Amino acid sequence: MIVMEIVPVDKRRSKVILDEDFTLVLYRGEIKRFGIEEGEELSEDTYQEILKDVLLKRARERVLYLLKASDKTEQELVRKLKEGGYPQEAIDYAILFVKEHRFINDENYGKRYVEYNSTRKSERQIQYELQKKGLDKEMIRDILEEQPVDEEAQIQAYIRKKRIVPEELDRKGRAKVISSLARKGFSYEAVTRALGCIYSDN
Repeated sequence: MIVMEIVPVDKRRSKVILDEDFTLVLYRGEIKRFGIEEGEELSEDTYQEILKDVLLKRARERVLYLLKASDKTEQELVRKLKEGGYPQEAIDYAILFVKEHRFINDENYGKRYVEYNSTRKSERQIQYELQKKGLDKEMIRDILEEQPVDEEAQIQAYIRKKRIVPEELDRKGRAKVISSLARKGFSYEAVTRALGCIYSDN
């Protein structure tokens, strides 16, 4: 590997840009310690030494710090490490470490997420957000079957909060309410059912 360029990231760290679009982020003292210079070769032995002595441990500490701040899924941690310039070997090592020590579990994360948001967000919105966080569709479906989202209760709460009286809505007003709730991810069926029963208990 040839060192193409060394670019400062901040006062203490620099990006070491290697050929084949490979990048390492190291402290300046480490760059000096391993004798890394622009235009020079970075041998495989030196790279493995950097990986073992520096990057594996740093990636592990980074994910532990991220998890201390808040729950994260595996995909979110991987993304953060990639953004931090860690090579794939360090990312794999750090993720395996937190998995083996049960610091992350995507299914448990999904269950907690649904429990917290089931009275605040539509099922469709929860599905979308959990997929973005890296959970697969089947896992999300199983979680939602176990912990159903009461969309009608949320819609009724929204209508009460907005002081909407369904019986007084004309076609245009009704369409506006349906459209507003659809943007929040609620299905047409759930909205129309809620509009029909919102004041049935009065």
